[in-house]
Amino acid sequence: FKGNGNGIKTYKYNALTFIPLNLFEQFKRAANLYFLALLVLQIIPEITTLPWYTTLVPLVLVLGITAIKDLVDDLARHRMDNEINNRKCEVLLDGRFQVSKWMNIHVGDVVRLKKNDHIPADILLLSSSNPNSLCYVETAELDGETNLKFKMGLKVTDERLQEEGQLAQFDAMIVCEEPNNRLDKFTGTMRWRKERFPLDLDNMMLRGCRIRNTDECHGLVIFAGADTKIMRNGGKTRFKRTKIDELMNYMVYTIFVILVLLCAGLAIGNTFWYEEVGSKAWYLYDGKDQTASYRGFLSFWGYIIVLNTMVPISLYVSVEVIRLGQSKFINWDLQMYYQEKDTPAKARTTTLNEQLGQIEYIFSDKTGTLTQNIMAFKKCTIAGHTFGDPANPVDFTWNKYADRKFEYLDHSLVVCIRSKKDKDTLEFFKLLSLCHTVMVEQKEDELVYQAASPDEGALVTAARNFGFVFLSRTQDTITISEMDQEMTYEVLALLDFNSDRKRMSIILRFPDGRIRLYCKGADTVIYERLSPNSKHKEVTQTALDIFANETLRTLCLCYKDISKQEFDAWAKKHKAASVAMSNREAALDRVYEQIESNLMMIGATAIEDKLQDGVPETIAKLAKADIKIWVLTGDKKGIVSGAARLCGGESLWNLRIRQANRRDQPPAFGRTRKKVPDPFFPEPGRNALIITGGWLNEILYEKKKKRRRLRLKRLGKRPASATPQDAAQPIDDWEKETRQVDFVNMACECEAVICCRVTPKQKANVVSLVKKYKKAVTLSIGDGANDVNMIKTADIGVGISGQEGMQAVMSSDYAFAQFRYLERLLLVHGRWSYIRMCKFLRFFFFKNFAFTLVHFWYSFFNGFSAQVAYEDWFITLYNVMYSSLPVLLVGLLDQDVNDKLSRKFPKLYLPGQQGALFNYKNFFISLFHGIFTSLVIFFIPYGAFLQTMGQNGEAPSDYQSLAVVMASSLIFTVNMQISLETSYWTFVNCFAVLCSIAIYFGIMFDIHSAGIHVIFPSTFTFTGVASNALRQPYLWLTIILTVGITLLPVICIQFLYKTIWPSVGDNVQRNRKKYEMEEVEEEKSTPFQRGRRSRRSAYAFSHSRGYADLIASGRSIRRRPATARPNPRDSIREIPQAENI
Repeated sequence: FKGNGNGIKTYKYNALTFIPLNLFEQFKRAANLYFLALLVLQIIPEITTLPWYTTLVPLVLVLGITAIKDLVDDLARHRMDNEINNRKCEVLLDGRFQVSKWMNIHVGDVVRLKKNDHIPADILLLSSSNPNSLCYVETAELDGETNLKFKMGLKVTDERLQEEGQLAQFDAMIVCEEPNNRLDKFTGTMRWRKERFPLDLDNMMLRGCRIRNTDECHGLVIFAGADTKIMRNGGKTRFKRTKIDELMNYMVYTIFVILVLLCAGLAIGNTFWYEEVGSKAWYLYDGKDQTASYRGFLSFWGYIIVLNTMVPISLYVSVEVIRLGQSKFINWDLQMYYQEKDTPAKARTTTLNEQLGQIEYIFSDKTGTLTQNIMAFKKCTIAGHTFGDPANPVDFTWNKYADRKFEYLDHSLVVCIRSKKDKDTLEFFKLLSLCHTVMVEQKEDELVYQAASPDEGALVTAARNFGFVFLSRTQDTITISEMDQEMTYEVLALLDFNSDRKRMSIILRFPDGRIRLYCKGADTVIYERLSPNSKHKEVTQTALDIFANETLRTLCLCYKDISKQEFDAWAKKHKAASVAMSNREAALDRVYEQIESNLMMIGATAIEDKLQDGVPETIAKLAKADIKIWVLTGDKKGIVSGAARLCGGESLWNLRIRQANRRDQPPAFGRTRKKVPDPFFPEPGRNALIITGGWLNEILYEKKKKRRRLRLKRLGKRPASATPQDAAQPIDDWEKETRQVDFVNMACECEAVICCRVTPKQKANVVSLVKKYKKAVTLSIGDGANDVNMIKTADIGVGISGQEGMQAVMSSDYAFAQFRYLERLLLVHGRWSYIRMCKFLRFFFFKNFAFTLVHFWYSFFNGFSAQVAYEDWFITLYNVMYSSLPVLLVGLLDQDVNDKLSRKFPKLYLPGQQGALFNYKNFFISLFHGIFTSLVIFFIPYGAFLQTMGQNGEAPSDYQSLAVVMASSLIFTVNMQISLETSYWTFVNCFAVLCSIAIYFGIMFDIHSAGIHVIFPSTFTFTGVASNALRQPYLWLTIILTVGITLLPVICIQFLYKTIWPSVGDNVQRNRKKYEMEEVEEEKSTPFQRGRRSRRSAYAFSHSRGYADLIASGRSIRRRPATARPNPRDSIREIPQAENI
């Protein structure tokens, strides 16, 4: 069956569809559609009051700039598509492999791939050059994970489809699922030679992956092109909008309402004027027999055209230009560049920059975000004895296998091991070297470890340094070196880790015939399965609590001796469960439970996940900016933590009491009263909240439980509850909502909130609660795939490119390499972007009001006839050339204080959180400022022109000269006003102001010249007006007087505000030079206090599924060379994330 081709298409336009499609998309915006309607009105002779080009020129410029931007983006997509579609691949055609382009591959083709090749489609692996058709793939482009994955072909295809001729005769039928976006699932069946073979994801190599460490492999194309899983996942990302965006849209609607009201008022004025004056003046007769009402109706549409510049056509395109510039500044910031990994900061969106200056809540992952996700073995407790107290570094030169990078500070543990007298200690490290799913392969006379998680790699590396070295494994054996003595153990079963079990076990047969089970896992699951005769339970529990309070990640180790008869009986059950066709995983878990019981405790490990550089200082600085940080993690809180007892206990008890009291009130009483809720903590102090995933479940309230309780409610009874928590479940939506509000209110009263053992879905739900009930601007930051939900839910998502791959980065709005860069992103770039955007919008609205409302005042002197106050070309070019550049540069470059002072004084961030710089109050201030300016610009020149006499005895008090004087006054006023608003002067700003004024006079003298009038007599009618009017000194004095009166109140108000009511920013600005010149030594940062958070048993909650299935199948084992194993000194190294090895 030849299905769709393998070519992909991510571009939106081609040569024929670009113009119509792009215009269609742009006219879906209300502003563009509005100006198109205006253009249509201007074509109607009876209505038009302005030439059509006054609207067409700005509209074409806006549409053109947006179209060019869209075209550039789409050309990049075209180039990428062409590059991918024209990649080469070997395809089996006419009985032999031939080179073909990716776009020519079809479903059912057999392809041959080689090392480092990209996989062109979703392919069923048939065979490979590795034993048992094993193939290593890298899935970084698919899911962001950088460690290698393993795929394997079916045994039957591995044996029969190695040669080209065999592959040419392959005639199987594949029956599989429909194309879908599930990256973690594939179900299918292969029918070949009258047999049926099950297919799953382990047999599939997906497009987007890359072949690694495999010389050659063959595969059958199952899904191609748009049907592949990676393309099915290419859905649209949820569109995020900023608060300023929403406010700006509402303000544009407000302006439109004001415009309609003004036009209606002027139309009514025209009706009355015509009845009282116009119809009685013979010299105004126009030959049209139209009623006053009809003339007023036409006047309404005429004023819609005249006053249309109140709705700013260039606003949206200017905002996009400013945002693009701010994004580039973030990308170019060298202080957010991480040199060790060559990782710059990246703004992956251009629409959210000013929102960075309004953040109130930060939701952060812990492992890999606040910490480095690089694990170090620090402490352990063995048979009740704790090791790891800081002392002198241990010398491991006695161990030829030792990793020179490994550091340990307690020499007593080495003495204990080398004496070989303490059997528990030897058993402890033997377990660490045997009970794991670490893969080892030989590469260039070197043994390379590949661990499923950094924790697992750290434990195996620790065992190696203490004399128990993992050397090799086959499908049924594992070989280690025990204190320089090589031992091989038979692997009877490997019980792999998963998120429900939170543990893993291995069953081994010792050389002397004994059968023993080794197990390691979280304390919560291990203690439930310990034998009553197990020793050291209490002592180990105490040590675990101490480790947890020191923020160490802990893991319990235990063992169990099994008789042959017990194992044989269990093995039969295990085999039956492993071949079950339905619910196989559940069946295996039940069998595992039977053998993992009556365990004997050996001890526990404690691993340190070091904090990233600058994390405490960053958190402290953000807290001073009144930004609250919530940590959402899968780790477990410490049981004896003082903060946990106080805040997790007392706070939640307060919440329970309040909910119980409300439940006891009559329904109407609680639901009708609206008052400010009482605080949860009447006494002020540093409160913190530590809450577990279980409590969050109760607050978030599962939908299935909700449906059950609603059914019971219809029956008129409350469900019986087995536990106190169940008894507290809400009975309806109102109670559920009030419970959520109580939780959010209580949490927001706390200085810090830590949510422990939460799932990815719960992380997203917590963010949603704060957004819903606090209406706050939120930011989520994480580095792993489990943070993607949270990142997408928050107003702004930040991804950290760390040890857990790039999936969080690919879903984020901003990305960088270290948590500490968040301080600069928010306090510098975010604050600057917010201030610049607010200043730009305030001034943009002001200059349009000042420009447009002059027509309104002029209407009272022209019979409300919709006559314009300016020359037509001035109206056309005002927003495009005369006033746009200075305000645009303020939006791009302005800064009240420099970056160092922005970080030194975090309180400067507060106005953004409060939305103080742009709101309806600022909007109406800009409106009234524009009204005042327009009044002055019209009435002072009008008064000056009432009774005037020129130098030559003429009286140039004509309409055209008045228009020139008003236009000149407006240009000077607007450009000098933006100069007063500019805080950070550069050559570019100065040039823009002077250039705008120069362009105005240059163009004005050109279009008022006689030469252009001769060529276009009907278009350019102000012949000689500029040269005639502006040579009169008193007109220049009028312009100076007008500009002075408009600017003087602004200067006085600014002086009073900065002198009498200075803000924090004003005070910093006043002393800016003093601060910049001071050489203050930076205070040493307070060392991070341990005991604040717990990471207990975090391994079992963060560790991913291991390689047990592959190990048990034997398909992950290389063919071992015939030569003797090289001396492993300095040749064994751990690689937590495998690259192109």
